[in-house]
Amino acid sequence: MASQQDFLIPNKEELSQAYERYKPELLDTVSKIENRLKTMLKVNSAPSFKSRVKGFNSYYRKLLRIKPTSLGKQDLPVLTDMIGIRIICAFLEDLAVVEKQIVENFDIVEIERKGADRTFSEFGYESTHILINIPDELKNESILPPGLVCEIQIRTILQDAWAEVEHELVYKSEFSPFDLPLKRKLASMNASLSLADIIFQEIRDYQNKLNKELDQRRFSFYDMADKLSEEKVEEKYDIKSVQPSETIASASPYVQGTIDDMILDAIQAHNRGQLDRAIEIYTKIINAEPAPNNIVLAVIYKHRGMAFFAKSDFESALKDFKCSVEQDPKNFRSYYYIGIVYSVLNEEQNAIEYFDKSLGLNCYQAHVYYRKALSLFHLDDYSAAMSNLAKAKDLGLDNQECQTLRVNLMQKLKMD
Repeated sequence: MASQQDFLIPNKEELSQAYERYKPELLDTVSKIENRLKTMLKVNSAPSFKSRVKGFNSYYRKLLRIKPTSLGKQDLPVLTDMIGIRIICAFLEDLAVVEKQIVENFDIVEIERKGADRTFSEFGYESTHILINIPDELKNESILPPGLVCEIQIRTILQDAWAEVEHELVYKSEFSPFDLPLKRKLASMNASLSLADIIFQEIRDYQNKLNKELDQRRFSFYDMADKLSEEKVEEKYDIKSVQPSETIASASPYVQGTIDDMILDAIQAHNRGQLDRAIEIYTKIINAEPAPNNIVLAVIYKHRGMAFFAKSDFESALKDFKCSVEQDPKNFRSYYYIGIVYSVLNEEQNAIEYFDKSLGLNCYQAHVYYRKALSLFHLDDYSAAMSNLAKAKDLGLDNQECQTLRVNLMQKLKMD
């Protein structure tokens, strides 16, 4: 009778043969799960994916080390990481988003947060490991070893970089540093990467806040321009005013007093209707020493011009928009804004000139074609106006204002 000790010693050759028999099915299964994840996951910054089937030698070494309960009970005892997929995200905020979607779409066996319990003085990679059961439809398509699961690891780019280096330095070499200075160096490197992840996330949060404020500012600017143009169209329909979006809470970026900080303060003041305050901050940035670079100045002049426009100070707005294109001649939006101001001032020929300059830099601006059509309408060039309105429609713009203008153009063309 074989002893318990003999029973627990797996036959390497037999296991290797079994492993090779299952390997094509393992590869196919992990590939299908990866493709499902790629289709399913919705993240702002698209993650990257790595998948693998554990190599046999690595599998056998781990089998001897952990002695799974299935050892001796089936032709290929399973380990939890025999097949695995790593999802590598750009930002810390993405980790929770990815985890939530996996939990909602797979049968979860276990979730482990590696490294979460380490202190700042310890080194070691951080990663979320999720074990999922193989979906039933994939089990039906393949012959798989009983009890097989798939390990999904979720990390940031920096967490993954550290894990790869640590794997080479510590795990693969079976080396555990006892030298205190060396341990401190490893802990310091790990802390630096963790801090970098946090800073990247803070930058991302700041950008998100700034972009929301910018979108609100641009939307309000276009809304005011629409209302001013409305009165110039015959037989107009009512235009629904844009509802102001919910006020965004004040935000202080991680570095106080920088130009980014001042820009966000100015745009927030602008969005709250504190136009004089916004103009004051924009002006401070423009007059700063040392002077901001041309691209920054182009943006600031553009936003100060929008603040002047909101105050109905159209001459000052026009001046700032022109300063913007002087600083950045490729700034197609500033050319567009100049055209809008000229149109509001009933200088339609000048408006068309600047609409054309904007379209020369970016010919896929539906709203610019609409604005140009409106100016041509007021110059009684109805055929050209209809042509530009058709281009706006081809680009997906066919709102109430476009339909109103089209009705008036058709009436004018019939009269001619």
